[in-house]
Amino acid sequence: MNDPDLPRVVDDADLISDDTEEELCERIEYINDEYRFDVVIVTTDSIDGAIPMEYADDFYDYNGYGAGPYNDGILLLVSMEDRDWWISTAGYGIDAFTDYGIDVIGDTIVPDLSDGNYDSAFSTFLDLTEDFLNEALEDTPYDVNHKYKTAFNYVIAVLIGLGIGLVIAIIVVLVMKSKMKSVVSLRNANNYIENNSLNIKRSNDIFLYKNVTKTKKPEPSSSGGSSTHSSSSGSSHGGGGGKF
Repeated sequence: MNDPDLPRVVDDADLISDDTEEELCERIEYINDEYRFDVVIVTTDSIDGAIPMEYADDFYDYNGYGAGPYNDGILLLVSMEDRDWWISTAGYGIDAFTDYGIDVIGDTIVPDLSDGNYDSAFSTFLDLTEDFLNEALEDTPYDVNHKYKTAFNYVIAVLIGLGIGLVIAIIVVLVMKSKMKSVVSLRNANNYIENNSLNIKRSNDIFLYKNVTKTKKPEPSSSGGSSTHSSSSGSSHGGGGGKF
């Protein structure tokens, strides 16, 4: 870290307890030491008329956050004024946390933010930060072509597996059942009608309905990666955010 004495959890909106803040700081210190990567969590009641992106970038830059010569790091801003969240990345953080990755993190923590479970939201943010850094160190950052597998994805995979197994079981039972039949059904309906018992004197062709098949237009594929912009200090940042 460029300045180890800077506070890494700045809870100006007073959303978490002192004990939780201390636990988060200890975890951030571990990430800093393990990955040489800065992590900052900021909460505020107001961003003073700025847009969340500008406030987060400037808070990171002008307070001197960042690790190494490129100020590697990530900052999570939570503003209670208009219930905004924003993630700002710098240096190596831009590569490790792609636009797709930031969306994943947002989708994961927003439910807790919305419910006021800030302890859980910030703890999950640090969990994901470490997961994403580990993957990026393997030169395979999570992105549109290398998606992050959430617990929900695993549940879906298990359900699909169970569904396939059930279908196979049904097919096996039906095959076994077909071999046990003592009576064979006849394909022709005439075999079930007595001769000369049906006499059709009149017939008509009646149009009942038509089938229309529609094919969804393929959505354009995304090339992935991180979009960047320059902050007021001239530094390059990635990032993304939304409402909660």
